[in-house]
Amino acid sequence: MARSTAEGEDGDSQPSSRGGSLKPVLDVLPKSVYENPTWKGLSYFARDLVIYLGLVTALIFVSNVAGALALDLAASLLVSALFIVGHDSAHGALFASKRLNSIVGHVAMLPGGHVYEGWILGHNRVHHSYTVRQGFDFVWHPLTPEEFRALSARKRLLHRLEWSWAGAGLYYMHDVWWSKMIVGKVPHRWAKLVRRDRFFVLGYVLFGAGLLSWAGAEMTGTVAGTIWLIVRVMVVPFLGFQYMIGSFVHVHHVQPDIRWWKRSEWTKFKGQMEGTTILRAPRGYNFFLHWIMVHVPHHVDMRIPMYNLEAAAAAIEAAFPGTVHEGKLRFRDFVASSRKCKLYDFDEGKWLSYSEAGV
Repeated sequence: MARSTAEGEDGDSQPSSRGGSLKPVLDVLPKSVYENPTWKGLSYFARDLVIYLGLVTALIFVSNVAGALALDLAASLLVSALFIVGHDSAHGALFASKRLNSIVGHVAMLPGGHVYEGWILGHNRVHHSYTVRQGFDFVWHPLTPEEFRALSARKRLLHRLEWSWAGAGLYYMHDVWWSKMIVGKVPHRWAKLVRRDRFFVLGYVLFGAGLLSWAGAEMTGTVAGTIWLIVRVMVVPFLGFQYMIGSFVHVHHVQPDIRWWKRSEWTKFKGQMEGTTILRAPRGYNFFLHWIMVHVPHHVDMRIPMYNLEAAAAAIEAAFPGTVHEGKLRFRDFVASSRKCKLYDFDEGKWLSYSEAGV
């Protein structure tokens, strides 16, 4: 993958030598990438919602393990697709109407158990504002070797699990979803909105579980059958989605040549242009992924709707050749990065494996 060398150290004319401003990047984006007709956003939302509800219906009636797991994989993808629609709504990118963004965003995030206003607070206002900045960006924020050594044996073991390719879902569910969104303390000015949306998510879960409990009792007449119905319809797709979003965010911001910056060294250009990736998904993948892997233009300006990210990326790459991290979306690259990127040396500006860190 391409690695930017434009860090302004040699006095050249690259934008990062101009104080790290994103204005030169924003200036090359055509106005067309901001167009977001209401019908288009609604069509993506309706399509994903209908397919998801169809899969839920199928899961209610398909009880054999092999068939249910195949449907659960598809349901996990549709929960992810709906979440990306909600993610765009939370950024105000999907619709011109703030109210419509809120309605669609709240509904689209429910299958993934996400608190809409909590997501806006943590994702929009923190992660996007301080991408790959030490002490600010909390998503996949690396520990230094010294910080890792100071952990208890249990926390070191948990770190080794969560920072493995297999543990991406556990990391996201533990460090982001549960700790930051479900039970995390929020600033006073946000507390009422976040608390309301937490109850909204809780109500959805309780209503869904209650409805499935009734259906399970009617269909199977057994406790085991009822529990299996709830697990295959609600629990497994949720866990599959947690793994997907954890791994998606990992490939967006963690790889050996993506640098995290000390507070005093960080700039918006470094964070948003060099701190994430453009990964080309195989044909057909964007039916579910909605171009979320074309992540650099999304970080440059989160008002760009998902279906215009390719056009925005083309404009950025033409104006800033060789600057962004670009490559193919491949599972083996995710595995390789997860093995190499465990801890971070902020003085040297490089990722370390556990063995390289001597821990």
